[in-house]
Amino acid sequence: MSTVGDGPAEPNARAEPFESRRVVVFLLVAFGLAAATALAVSLTGGLTDSPPVAFGLPLWLVLVSTCYMFSPSVANVVTRLVTGEGWANLRIRPAFRSNLGTYLLAWLVPGLVVAVGAALFFALLPAYFDPDATALRGVLPPGASLELVLVAQVAQGLVLGATVNTVFAFGEEFGWRGYLLQKFLPLGPRRAVLLLGVVWGAWHWPLIALGYNYGFGYPGAPWTGFLAMVWMTTAVGVFLAWVALRADSVWPAALGHGMFNAFAGLGSIFAAAGAPSLLGPTAVGAVVVVPWVVVAGVLVVRSPAFEA
Repeated sequence: MSTVGDGPAEPNARAEPFESRRVVVFLLVAFGLAAATALAVSLTGGLTDSPPVAFGLPLWLVLVSTCYMFSPSVANVVTRLVTGEGWANLRIRPAFRSNLGTYLLAWLVPGLVVAVGAALFFALLPAYFDPDATALRGVLPPGASLELVLVAQVAQGLVLGATVNTVFAFGEEFGWRGYLLQKFLPLGPRRAVLLLGVVWGAWHWPLIALGYNYGFGYPGAPWTGFLAMVWMTTAVGVFLAWVALRADSVWPAALGHGMFNAFAGLGSIFAAAGAPSLLGPTAVGAVVVVPWVVVAGVLVVRSPAFEA
């Protein structure tokens, strides 16, 4: 019998029946809290006129980084309480020593793939490439070395992504990869990760409707933004599910998610004005996501973690 809260998955877990009631409760809580938070943001000035609160941070940022981002974790807890599921198999044991390679991949791969995606964006749309990083140079002190600033940015991303960002990403991953993925596995591992990717993307839609990620000035807004987000979350979600399943822990997914967020704006450093937000150069742009699609395809087809 596993230890409450951090034990390994039970044998033959994938042979268990699909628990539709628990899935429905989870989705109602996660999506309901997210939608309520987005409504509160909309009613208090949106993303542009939100009043400052603690430490001068805008209210929208505080609400999104707490109530919105942690709504999947809240859904995990509420679902267990409402349905009487209990607290076994929370998958919060890090299992770091036995999964060092998995953690290393979760730490390094997201930044690398985002960089490749940004390079692809500029290769396909060279008109938006600014090799002089004019926008960044404009805020640097006279004589500052752009190269050193870029190295510092990468170093900062590697540190903050693995610390602060991972803590906030846990708010999502404790729900998505720590709970809902497990409930989808009886449908088949490959179907489970793809379905979860769609759900994860749809959960972002209220924020996208407010102008987050893509703004408003792109063709077909906000509907094409909805589709682009699902494209991203499905591709990236495969990698996050893979590291979570390999370690049977939510923490590698939280780390990978945190690193993705840390490097999400990397391409913007070299972007010229007017770059099409729907396509790039940030990590949620449809073109920048293409290398993630390749990674996801290889994992889904070749990884034993996704075998039925």
